[in-house]
Parts: sequence; structure tokens; C-alpha cells
Amino acid sequence: MKFCPLYSGSSGNSIFVASDKSRILIDAGLSGKTIEAGLKSIEETCEKIDGIFITHEHSDHIKGVGILSRKYDIPIYANELTWKAMDTKIGKVKEHNIKIMDGSYVEVGDLQIVSHGISHDAADPVGYSVYSKEKKATIATDLGYFSEDVKKAVYDADIVLLESNHDIEMVKFGPYPYPLKKRILSEVGHLSNDACGKAIVEIMNDKPKHIVLGHLSKTNNYPDLAYKTVENILVEEGINIGKEIYLTMAERDKPSKYIEL
Repeated sequence: MKFCPLYSGSSGNSIFVASDKSRILIDAGLSGKTIEAGLKSIEETCEKIDGIFITHEHSDHIKGVGILSRKYDIPIYANELTWKAMDTKIGKVKEHNIKIMDGSYVEVGDLQIVSHGISHDAADPVGYSVYSKEKKATIATDLGYFSEDVKKAVYDADIVLLESNHDIEMVKFGPYPYPLKKRILSEVGHLSNDACGKAIVEIMNDKPKHIVLGHLSKTNNYPDLAYKTVENILVEEGINIGKEIYLTMAERDKPSKYIEL
């Protein structure tokens, strides 16, 4: 399995996951040109992408999906309510590339993709787990809270992209208007640095994991703050970073560390 967050943050999200034979993107929330450049920088191309899976219809997850589908004839996978919510936002898509998921399981080549529900203020938001042979990668961002469904999805994953969106105090005393602050901190908003660290403690088991902290707010967080907050929580719980888990950060504006299992 190959895994690389091309871009992750409040400005736009797109995650590359591949096996030897198949390649997919999870979300395409930046311009088509930007995603093309991201793939090129890791020596991949849009022509080889076998499908794009959409978590939900917010612009930082769908901005480039229509143009990429039209230009490269790529299928777009999403559940019915998400398709209805994003249909008018992404432009016309060829009929054969409209893939409405009527269940939680899809196969694309030799990859198996399973969706799980998340708590976020969208029509029917989901995260995804991608399986390749014996390996599993799970995307868990845009979480109002760390639910049992999400916990089950990430518990046995080899790679987890987990949301560490904001510092609570930065939100409270930051520039956002009160309704937006309330939304971010709600159970349909985003997961804080502290909540992220506590979530990682809940999923620790005998299986070493690559944990990638992602979807950071540009206004209400800093990469060093997110990392240090999570690190402190794990150290306090006696978790050995670098042995029991490998902790890295997803970049906002460029492809992140390439993980290959």
C-alpha cells in the first residue's frame, strides 16, 4: 500500500492511496491544476487515477473533482445524499462516471474501499478505509467528535489520517464570529488537538500504527502546536512514539511524507 496526503487542511484536501495495480484519490478539494502538480511531485499522474471518493460536499473537498473527472474520464464515488448536495457545484459529469454508493463497500481494481459515518454538518458525511491485501489505511477528518463508528474504523488500521483541526483556546479568542466558533466546537464541527490526542490513546493496541495529523485550521492552529499537544498526551499515557506509533504531520500546501507499507 502507498499513502500520501497531497494536501490537508481547511484550504483544501486530497489524499492519494494506491496498491501496485490501482490508484484512487479521496477528495479533490483544490483546483485540478494544483492536484495535478501534487501528483506529479510524487511521480504519479491523473491519467492513472481509477476513482475519486468524496467524503462530503464542502468546497474544500470537492473543488477540483468535476474538472478532473471531465479531463481524465475519472469515476466519482459518493453516497446518494452527497451526490445530490454537490451535483450543482461540480459541473456536468459523464453519466458513466457518476458512481452512487448504495452501500458502504466498493472495489476498485485490487483495492477495497469501505465507508463509515462521521459527525459533521453535511448531507451524509463519511470517512473511508482502504484495504490492499493485508494493509489498511483510514481517513478520519471533519469529525465533530470521535464516535464509536470512527473508533471501530481506525482501531485496526495500519495508517490513520486523523483530524487535529484546532486549538480550543485559539478558537475561543480568535477572530471568527461567534456562530462560526460555536459550529467548530460543536459535535458537527471539527476535532481539536486535545481530542485528537485522546482519540489516539483509545485506539492503541498491539499493532504499530502510522498516525498522520491532518486537516489543520489555518487560523486556529499551528503544526508545531498540534504535534506537541498530541505528543504530550501520548507521552503522559506512556505511549512510545517511534515504536508503538509513528507520528507525522500532513502538509497544507504540498504533498506530505510518502508512506509505503
